[in-house]
Amino acid sequence: MASILYLQNSIFGDQGQSSQLARRFIEGYQAAHPGTGVVVRDLITDGVPHLDLERAGALRGFSDTLNDAQRAVLAQSDSLVEELNNADLVVIGLPMYNFSVPSQFKAWFDHIARAGLTFKYTEQGPVGLVADKPVRVFATHGGIHQGQPHETSTQFVKTILAFIGLTDVEFVYAEGLNIGEDVKNQALLRAQARIAAQLQQFDEKTSA
Repeated sequence: MASILYLQNSIFGDQGQSSQLARRFIEGYQAAHPGTGVVVRDLITDGVPHLDLERAGALRGFSDTLNDAQRAVLAQSDSLVEELNNADLVVIGLPMYNFSVPSQFKAWFDHIARAGLTFKYTEQGPVGLVADKPVRVFATHGGIHQGQPHETSTQFVKTILAFIGLTDVEFVYAEGLNIGEDVKNQALLRAQARIAAQLQQFDEKTSA
C-alpha cells in the first residue's frame, strides 16, 4: 500500500490556501489509488522546536554524552526520518512568509538532516542517503513572486531536498492571492488545473 507524507505549514491550518491545494491533490491521488495512506505532519501545531545548542548537540554530535532531554530530541528526529523514509510520495503545503519558507519547515529539516543517516560527506561532496521519491510542493504567495530574484524559497526547497537525495521535486504555484478576488480566483483555477495535470501524470506512470 502506497503512503503519502503530508507536511502542512500554514498558520491557518486546513483553511490555508496551500493546505487546501495540497489536500485537493492528496484526495485526487487517493481516488485514483485506493488504499493509499496519509501521514499528516502539521508543522505548525505538531512541529519541532527550533534548534538550540542542546538540540544541536544531540543531532550533530556536539555533546560527548546525552542527557535525557537530548535523548528525547534524538528519538523525535529518528521518528521524523522514519516517516520520510517510509513515504512513497511527499506532499508539502508551502505558504510564503516574508519572502521565505515558514520557519517551522526549516526546523523540521534541521531535525532530519543528519550526517550518516540522511546524507554523508565524501571527497566529491555531500551525498543524499534518502531514497528518491516524488515530492510535490504547493506554494502560495500573496503577491506575484515566481521567478523574481527575491523569491528564494523555490531554490531553497530544491537545494535542501536534493541535499538528502530527493530530486524529483515539482511545484504548483498560486500567486497574487492578496491582490484581489479576481486575481485570487484565477490563480486558484490555474493551480487546480496544474493539480489535475499532475494527477494525470501519476496515472500514466502507473499504467505504463
